[in-house]
Amino acid sequence: ARDAFEMRPDARRFENWETYYAGKIGLGVAIDYALQWGLENIRTRISALAEALRAQLSTLPGVTVRDKGAERCGIVTFTVDGTPPEEIRDRLAERQINVTVSSFRSTRLDMEARGLAGLVRASVHYYNSEEEVERFCATLASLVR
Repeated sequence: ARDAFEMRPDARRFENWETYYAGKIGLGVAIDYALQWGLENIRTRISALAEALRAQLSTLPGVTVRDKGAERCGIVTFTVDGTPPEEIRDRLAERQINVTVSSFRSTRLDMEARGLAGLVRASVHYYNSEEEVERFCATLASLVR
């Protein structure tokens, strides 16, 4: 009505007049691609790459892998002695390697308990290669010398 508005009671209240068709198509293609690989194959691949990354990072002087948990995922977190995570992120970005930083505010209780201010966060996925993991570690090693 001209002088009234009623909110829908269901999830459709969040829909826009127009919809993001390209995103929906992209999501469908991504789902098809993942199903072709097989979800267990993806999980196995990500776990193997992440464990290889953790193992290689653990050999670098001054680098400490910070991941915990009985079952770890494709997100690998670490610190570098004497170097803020933001600096590591920026120096890797100069070499076309993308990582993110998890700050104290992201996981306050965990980081406070472990005495951490921040972490570098590197993520692998099933499309990454072993060579990319090796390049990442070699590049990081050249930065922390």
